[in-house]
Amino acid sequence: MSPTRRTVQLLLGLLGYALSMALLIHAGQGGMPWDVLHQGVVRRTGLPFGVVVGSLSVLALLAWIPLRQRPGIGTVANVVVITLTIDPAIALVTRLVPDPGVAASVALAVGGIVLNGLATAAYLGVRLGPGPRDGLMTGLVARTGWSVRLVRTLLEVVVVTLGWALGGTLGWATVAYALAVGPIVQLTARWFAPRGLVAAPAVHAPARSHGRESAASEAAADGEPASDVEPASDVENLSREPVPAIAGPRPDEGGIPASGR
Repeated sequence: MSPTRRTVQLLLGLLGYALSMALLIHAGQGGMPWDVLHQGVVRRTGLPFGVVVGSLSVLALLAWIPLRQRPGIGTVANVVVITLTIDPAIALVTRLVPDPGVAASVALAVGGIVLNGLATAAYLGVRLGPGPRDGLMTGLVARTGWSVRLVRTLLEVVVVTLGWALGGTLGWATVAYALAVGPIVQLTARWFAPRGLVAAPAVHAPARSHGRESAASEAAADGEPASDVEPASDVENLSREPVPAIAGPRPDEGGIPASGR
């Protein structure tokens, strides 16, 4: 994949991701797990949505330090692009559909889920580094030896519960997103990577193994395709080009290379 294509695909993927967030938020049928938390913080603080997203992204990145995760160029792009574009995206969707009824809300939510899957596949295809929340998840997998499914579930339960307690919107679209976005990414990943998505073999490694091959195997065994919260396992197969890193050596214990939001 040429550098120009990677850059364009990265930016389009992130812009699509921000727009998908806006569609789900404006639908009012429940957002992505992390967006439930973002909404809750916005309602408690009155801060712009982008400021909250950016602030929590920075906090997630700080949590990478003890987990010894390594950011990439895509990590910085993820934070900057989504932070700067999410509020304009919400304003655009609100202007186009100012007061959605039931049918329009369902259409917005379904469109947001599908667009998010496509945007995630595009972002993962360039393999330029994880999103802050993804790196947190893959770092915990690497350090604890727990399964990808377990760590992902625990994180999402915590953020959804906290977000709901703060006033975030939890609804059927939150559940639909969790169930649908992974399969959408898996089905469309080959569109955005020359070599397509090659599933990792379902080989069960010892629980304490920190190797990235082990994590990829566990993700495949759990039936978890690459997604916005769990990209590290399959992105290894999306492109075999090296990941440009910003700083820090590769973890001595085989830290998992990162990939989506």
